[in-house]
Amino acid sequence: MNRIAASILMTALISSPALAEPSPTSPSAVQPPVATKVPKETKIHGDTLVDNYFWMREKSNPEVAAYLEAENAYTDALMAPTKDFQNALYKEMLSHIKETDVNVPYKEGAYFYYSRTEQGKQYPIFCRKAGNPNPATMEEVILDQNELAKGEKFMNLGALDVSDDGHWLAYSTDNTGFRQYTLHVKDLRTGKLSSEAIPKTGSVVWANDNKTVFYTIEDSAKRQYRLYRHQVGSTTVDALVYEEADEAFSIGVGKSRSKKYLFLESGSHTTSEARYLPADQPTGEWKLIAPRIHDQEYYPDHHGDLLVIRTNRGGRNFELATAPANDPRRENWKTLIPARADVMISGVAPFADFMVVTERANGLPQMRAIDLQKSNLRSGKISEHTIPFADAVYMANPGANREWNATVFRYNYQSPITPSSVYDYDMVKRESKLMKQTEVPGGFDRNNYELERVYAPAKDGVKVPLTVFYKKGVKRDGTAPLYLYGYGSYGYVLPVNFSSSRLALLDRGVVVALAHIRGGGDMGKPWHDDGRMMKKMNTFTDFIASAEYLITEKYTDKNKIVIEGGSAGGLLMGAVTNLRPDLWHAVLSKVPFVDVLNTMLDASLPLTVGEYEEWGNPNKKPDYDYMKQYSPYDNLQAKKYPTILVKTSFNDSQVMYWEPAKYTAKLRTLKPADDKNPLMLKTNMAAGHGGASGRYDFLHDVAFDYAFILTQMGINK
Repeated sequence: MNRIAASILMTALISSPALAEPSPTSPSAVQPPVATKVPKETKIHGDTLVDNYFWMREKSNPEVAAYLEAENAYTDALMAPTKDFQNALYKEMLSHIKETDVNVPYKEGAYFYYSRTEQGKQYPIFCRKAGNPNPATMEEVILDQNELAKGEKFMNLGALDVSDDGHWLAYSTDNTGFRQYTLHVKDLRTGKLSSEAIPKTGSVVWANDNKTVFYTIEDSAKRQYRLYRHQVGSTTVDALVYEEADEAFSIGVGKSRSKKYLFLESGSHTTSEARYLPADQPTGEWKLIAPRIHDQEYYPDHHGDLLVIRTNRGGRNFELATAPANDPRRENWKTLIPARADVMISGVAPFADFMVVTERANGLPQMRAIDLQKSNLRSGKISEHTIPFADAVYMANPGANREWNATVFRYNYQSPITPSSVYDYDMVKRESKLMKQTEVPGGFDRNNYELERVYAPAKDGVKVPLTVFYKKGVKRDGTAPLYLYGYGSYGYVLPVNFSSSRLALLDRGVVVALAHIRGGGDMGKPWHDDGRMMKKMNTFTDFIASAEYLITEKYTDKNKIVIEGGSAGGLLMGAVTNLRPDLWHAVLSKVPFVDVLNTMLDASLPLTVGEYEEWGNPNKKPDYDYMKQYSPYDNLQAKKYPTILVKTSFNDSQVMYWEPAKYTAKLRTLKPADDKNPLMLKTNMAAGHGGASGRYDFLHDVAFDYAFILTQMGINK
């Protein structure tokens, strides 16, 4: 036994939960694991980075798993007094879920497709009915994820695509959480699998001959980089169609909504290009629409004899253009809807007789319906109207719209106090019909809650949107506990979704706030630009300003704030905890990207090269110097920190488990003797970036998290 294993084993024995009866806020009854230091030096730009825990990257080394299990034992010991509370929260949250339920069917070809759940089963069942969706119509199960999950600790679906004739299902599975999917093809007429089992696949699409499937595969850094053509049942080597040589670019393949063309898109974080192929000519030539230009993106679809192109050539918030399908060079592009500084065009969905353009304005989504029978796309003359929405804060996005000749547009709608809803919008009548709103058992009534959109002044005067909601009757006198969530990276729009689990917080008097900080896409592409690269610090100072505003406005007090973020939001947690440890009572940091410099200096890791355009390239000294200002792992100090729970997964391929493990180990060595606030690390040893895959397992994880959050707020029942 070497010195690392001996240290871990001794600590694990000391930390045995069977020996302790601790409080989750008083860890003195047990001692945390102490990770052995094995210094590794990296010299760069005249600087020396010392990483004492680099050895934790050795995933196959049993000492690594032993350390993580020792941390799990310590965390479980500290959380043991909350076990009954966790169970009660789980039952409460489960009571708000209709366990046996059916999604709204959507039509595609000769079938109506839907998924459903059954009480006691972890995963959805995917089904269809021929002709109509009536209850009396015989159901055909095309894929039961519960059957796939038998004998597995994890099961996730990637692709799920039926051929146009309805005969074949292409689907891919990941049984580890590492986002490594294997492609399978099922004959829906016989229920039997074809011989295919193609590993490391990504996007998948059928050609119109109903026997050719195109798929992409990943390289060693998990970048989708090759496109292959395959015929169902063929044992010959699949044809390599395209290979993307630039390590900053990934590829994806799909089909136009008209089903006339296949598109191969290749893009980095800031640049893209696309090729297209008639979908009924699978062995034909993929033609380039327009060559890539640095910092210019474009995304095509199709209508009639035109390509409809969303592009940022005329402004960061994108414009909508058209081009002749037979000659779509840039010089032939014509602007249909110009780029605007205050409105972001986020998507377009063409139909035979209408087109829906999705946008973001004032931090909220909107949908513009264009009547193509009264419009002329070539001349730029359009007849349009906007689909109205009700709440002051909401989410709205296109739903399952698979029929080209449809007269209605399906969209999904929800808000923090409005359960997930499916609507069909009649383009002629201009009316929305509610097809289904997710049932929330247990007496939920949206009228019992308040929902607000407020704005916090940032350090530089910018107004940062906040979504705030709470149960009616909660006083604005600074006495309420507050849960603050943030993300702020990649231009990702922070969802203002409904969560029945979140009722466990709201119904106990917790104010919930979502911070739409810079780096996200909530206010359009410039909002993202102002929180990335050499402006990344804005993300962190925006979050701090959001908390300070909520305190000033008497929503809470600084001794009552618990914050949460995951992945790049975990970077946020690490950065703001270093900057203002006094402002947070407790921190929940999930799969946190906290070892920024070491990770971004390793081009062999998944995501690294492609993300130079999000974080910077530390091989360049200015980027390195700026990133070192905020990298959580590199800025840990010997000072008091709030109570922190760090969560990760052993099979995470996006933020490797060792980042949160190293962060926890290093912070432990810096906590002063008078810092009695617990620091906990919990690792799911059989999952990936998103945690447990089964819905009941996931709900147990949420109950654990909420038990931590609520007990830190002084609420234990």
